[in-house]
Amino acid sequence: MPRRIILHAGFHKTGTSSIQAVLRENRVALKKHVALRLRWHMKDLVAATRGYSTWRDPLTLIKVQDRFTRLMDELPGMPRRTLVISAEELAGHLPGRDELSDYSAAPVLLYAFWEIARARFPEADILIYLSTRAPGPWLESAWAEHVKASNMTLEFEDFAARYQGAADLEGMVGEVASRVPVPVHHRALEACTTLPLGPADPLLDLCDLPPSLRAALTPVPPANTRLNADVLRAMLEANRTHEGADARNAAKAEILKEAQAR
Repeated sequence: MPRRIILHAGFHKTGTSSIQAVLRENRVALKKHVALRLRWHMKDLVAATRGYSTWRDPLTLIKVQDRFTRLMDELPGMPRRTLVISAEELAGHLPGRDELSDYSAAPVLLYAFWEIARARFPEADILIYLSTRAPGPWLESAWAEHVKASNMTLEFEDFAARYQGAADLEGMVGEVASRVPVPVHHRALEACTTLPLGPADPLLDLCDLPPSLRAALTPVPPANTRLNADVLRAMLEANRTHEGADARNAAKAEILKEAQAR
């Protein structure tokens, strides 16, 4: 069984893609000490967590529990290794999608994960790690992500006013800590800019790696960075112009292609 289980459940736009990129790049070097389950390993589970954050119904929560239980049951032997489960969608959808106003589903989801992991591996040390970000930059990045990846039509100022409450990520850390009976670690993205592996370093601190291995890990460039203002403005106009998803996505793909060709 794993020696330790680390649940890294977001939040979105706090360097999570960069963390997962570092883990994936170094998966062979880490293998003797760390087992990884990243977002692409659990597509069915994150589909259910996104659904629960939207609907908050008991049946979807049961679906989440069933799929996390299956994830636990399908794990291979990993004696004395640390199991890292990392996906920002474990906290639900990014607020702002389908009128979702905040991360209030996260404590419910994380409690469910803890309860299942504890039952399956009663002797494992279970931790939660949450990456955070200052409210202003988080709102800017969340808005940009919605403009790029959804049908967002709000101006940034309107988005920020509507979803200001969701930007209190430190407050949500406290809410999780008050409701899930395990240590909850967190670090702001702004505090990771000078670290060798960026936002992945605080998570790796929890894995107790040998110093020689830690020093040899390979950094990677930041992942899923924000598009520039002109591209975002063009995509926002595409969202406002095209009602159908296919036409809208095709227009935004062309905008991105032209930007990359410059």
